[in-house]
Formats: sequence, C-alpha cells, structure tokens
Amino acid sequence: MLSVRVMPCLLLKDVALVKTVKFDAPNYIGDPANAIKIYNEKEVDELIVVDITATREKKRPNFEKIEQIASECFMPLAYGGGIRDMADAKRLFTLGVEKVAVNSYAVERPAFIRELADQFGSQAVVVSIDAKRTRAGYEVMTESGTRPTGKDPARFAAEMEQAGAGEILINAIDRDGTMQGYDVALIRSVTRAVGVPVIALGGAGKVEHFTQAVKEGGASAVAAGSMVVYYGRNNAVLINFPSRKKLVAALT
Repeated sequence: MLSVRVMPCLLLKDVALVKTVKFDAPNYIGDPANAIKIYNEKEVDELIVVDITATREKKRPNFEKIEQIASECFMPLAYGGGIRDMADAKRLFTLGVEKVAVNSYAVERPAFIRELADQFGSQAVVVSIDAKRTRAGYEVMTESGTRPTGKDPARFAAEMEQAGAGEILINAIDRDGTMQGYDVALIRSVTRAVGVPVIALGGAGKVEHFTQAVKEGGASAVAAGSMVVYYGRNNAVLINFPSRKKLVAALT
C-alpha cells in the first residue's frame, strides 16, 4: 500500500487536452474522456485537471466539459482554472469535483481561500503555485506563468496555509514538460515552510524522479504531465501510467 499519492495532471485548452513545455507551445493530446478511461483502468490515486486559458481569457470554468470529465472519472478529481467566486466553486462540487485548485486568484484575493475553506473545508481547497527560477531564487507567477508577482513561493505557501488551504501544489515552470526531473530545491523550500501536504509538479520523466521529490524534497504527493501522456524518445502520444509494482519499488 502506497502512502504517497501519484496523480496525472491534465491540461485543458478549450475542450481538448494539451501538453506544454515551460508553459509554452501547447501540443494537442486528445480528448479528455479517452485519457480518463485509461487512468480509471490503471487505478490512479487522483486526477488533476487544469484549464490553462480560463484565467488569462477571463473565462469561467467550462462547466459542461467538467461535468463530462467528472462523470467519467472514478478517482478523486481536482479542478483548477477560472475559479473566482463561491458560486462557481459550489457548482464544481455539485458536478462531482472533490477539490478546487486556485492559482492566480489566490494572489489577487487571498481572503477567497479562507472563504472557500470555511464553506467547504480545507481538505477541498488546493492552492496551486507556479514558480519560476530567478537570479535571487524563485518567484510566484500567475496567469499561466506570464505575470510576475514579486512573491517568494515558500512564504506565499505559508500564507496560504494560514488562509485555510488544505494542500499546496507547487509547479516549477522551468521544468514543465522537460521530463528532466523535479526542482527538488524548490519543493524542499515549500515543504519546510508548511505543515499541509505538498504536491510536486513539473519535470517528472521516470519513477525515480518521484522518489527524489518525496525523499529529498519532502513532497507528500507527486503529479506528472508529459510522463503520463507521451511515450518513447519521439514523444508519441500514448496515455500511460507506471505500474503499481514500479511505484511501490520507488516509493516504499
């Protein structure tokens, strides 16, 4: 039995799945329903779905698409993208989403995290932090990595824990889609700053990278994008997931 959760992170652009590299050049992957059916069969722990254009284009969540995704999903589902008010969050939960992930709006209005936690419980609130490496260290970026905030990821994570977040998702922009490994230093800085579970994202390419994020970085859970939608040297699109045997060997 694994104590570490391992989850795919799927990116939505309009109604299709895409995959980015360093938050740029989205590549078409396919229909979300097909991917989710495969992940159901693989018995993955959880699933994260993020609409990467909702906030930048000032759109609300695509409730029709989310309802389709939730109806196909047999595992706990977290959704992020365009969540800016309590009514939208409530509707997402009604559709079958178990956790909401708030990114840009957590920076814009931190009080929103407290409102969500008070209404739905901290266990249902994830604050997603996109971080970019700078000369001075790391900086929180919003609006799909296009807007600098001047905030340090570890300090911001601690503020979000105090605001009521039940989990922190830390995503390394510089590692996104590279499959070269997580930014362990970034993960470690966040896990040392908070007491809530931290999900590591950005850079996973093999199960050994999960081991590093957990044992060296202190992550409670790991998420992967390219690793679970591509296969082989040429990155052919193939929805996949490591076997339970490999995960147990790497994470126990």
